[in-house]
Parts: sequence; C-alpha cells; structure tokens
Amino acid sequence: MAYPTVSAPYGFKPVNLIGGQVFAGSTREYPISYNYNTNIFYGDFVQLTNGYIAILANDIAGAAAVGVFLGCYYTNPTTKQRLYSQYYPANVTAGDITAIVCDDPDTVFRVAVAAATTGTAIGSASSLLLGKNLGGNTATGSLTTGNSLGALIGTTPATSTGNFRIMELVPDTQVSSSATYVSGTGTTTLTLSGLTIGQVIPIGTDIFNVIGGQLQFTGSSTTAAVTVASATSQALSVTASTVTISTANSVALVQTPEVLVKITFGSHRYYVA
Repeated sequence: MAYPTVSAPYGFKPVNLIGGQVFAGSTREYPISYNYNTNIFYGDFVQLTNGYIAILANDIAGAAAVGVFLGCYYTNPTTKQRLYSQYYPANVTAGDITAIVCDDPDTVFRVAVAAATTGTAIGSASSLLLGKNLGGNTATGSLTTGNSLGALIGTTPATSTGNFRIMELVPDTQVSSSATYVSGTGTTTLTLSGLTIGQVIPIGTDIFNVIGGQLQFTGSSTTAAVTVASATSQALSVTASTVTISTANSVALVQTPEVLVKITFGSHRYYVA
C-alpha cells in the first residue's frame, strides 16, 4: 500500500462513469470571457456565468457546477500563436479563450482528502464514510503546476449535506501502520505502542484487529489528529466501536488519503430544472 504517495491535494480527476461506464475522455468546450480576472486550475469546478465559464468553489454550493476544468487554449495576444495551457492565467486579453470541461454529471472523480478546511495537509477518509456525503474546500491552485488544490474535507462528514457522495476508498494509496494494544476498548480512547515518533495520525484513520494475518475492522476510526510523541504509549481518541479491540492481537491503523466520489443529484447544473 501507499504507492504512489499522496503528498498534497490535486483537484478532481475524472476516472470513469457510474454504472461501470468507461470515461473516454469526452469533454465539452466553453468560452472564457476576454480578460477574465481569476485563475482557473486543472481540476477546479466551474460554472457558467452569462454564457461564459467562471471558477466555482470546490464546495460547489448552489447547484451551479457544469463540470471540472481540464485546461484551456487561446491565441497568445503577444505572439499571435495558439497556446495550450494547464490552467487559465487571469487577465488574458484574448477573444478566443476556450475552456476544456468534463461536464458529464455521471462522472466519477478521484480526489484527495484534506485534513482541514484550509491548508494542503492530507487527511483520511474512514470506511464509516462510505455511502455518505462530504463537502469540498475552496483552496486556490498552484501556479507552479497549474493544478487545482481542490479536495474533500474529511473532518466534516455528514449523511445528507455535502455535494460529494463517497463511492469507494482508493486502496492503492492507503497507508498502514502496525501497533500493539496497550489499553482501552475502542469506545473512547485507545492506547497503543510501537508507533513511530513524529508520525501523524489524521482524523478518519481506521483501526483494525490483525487476526491470523487478516484485517478485522473494529468499527472505530480516530476522531482527533495526533502526532505520535511516544513509541511505548500513545493515546488515540476514537469513535464508538462495534467490535472490541482485541487485547491478544496486533492492531493496524489504515489511513485512506484518496476516494472516488460522484456529485450528488441536484448539485450539477444539468440535474437542476
């Protein structure tokens, strides 16, 4: 697990469509207005304003999203040559700026989970969030890479609010740490040993019993982030557990930094009358 490492959010990347349909790279082209004054990064959500593409915060509140921005092209006003760009740099004085947008409302996106509403620290999505909704952040993208820093906020799960339905945890980039039970039942506080000093354990890290080499989910995940200060006795705040932590076996902590999501019904402009 944990390959490749997810070091920072990267926006929303289309991977396929619901129902097992393949995402064939189909996009739609929309105009961006002359001298539009805001950067739009690869992986950002966009909306239509007076017939032109404009950036939309990644929480996509207001059911205005028409899709995800996947680059643009325009005639360079200085060289008069066609220029293709990973992101739209604000204030381009061209009359033919064209955004490339993934606008299918049935698209499934791969996205990172952020540890907080601000910043780029990576968090974790617990197994307990499957089938539930999360909101997105409003982070500004990178001028260096041209990519969005859009992510889900793993610290604010909800069952009915939030514009992104969690469909699947991404196993390829999960990070697993082994530990040894010290005390606690998994209902409020669990104390473990054998963790690496300085290791960050984010909210939403799942806790498993390791029995005969197999993982048994305890029903618990961490409810507060912690940086490991002791290799012999580290306390974790956890959710109520449906399976008691086993005192006779090792414990595995599994962080899930990426998930697959779909925009909830009514959050996409095509699904609003």
